[in-house]
Amino acid sequence: MRQAGTYSGIRFGGNGSHCLPLARIKKIMKSSSGSGSDEEVKMISGEAPIVFAKACELFIQQLTHKSWTLTLQSKRRILHKHDVASAVLATDLFDFLLPLVEHQNDDDDDDDDDDLKS
Repeated sequence: MRQAGTYSGIRFGGNGSHCLPLARIKKIMKSSSGSGSDEEVKMISGEAPIVFAKACELFIQQLTHKSWTLTLQSKRRILHKHDVASAVLATDLFDFLLPLVEHQNDDDDDDDDDDLKS
């Protein structure tokens, strides 16, 4: 079996622990492969969940940083849901999240209407 070398950054690149559970990532990878196709993934290499975990960590970190920047610009210290939505709307990289953010905004508008009726 091939071992991860120092060049890959997996073995010596970090603290060794992962913020996201690798077993859950592996389970999601297996379950999402079955939807829409007849073939199921039976085996996943040991490095694939590690790479996906790192990619997810970087994605979460970038989205959080953009959201926090908008929070500070609003002169607040608490990150709210609308800060994350604003970060998604302001960043082209997160355009794939636009339908989700627009759907959330529609739900929030309905909640605001209910508050006004009371």
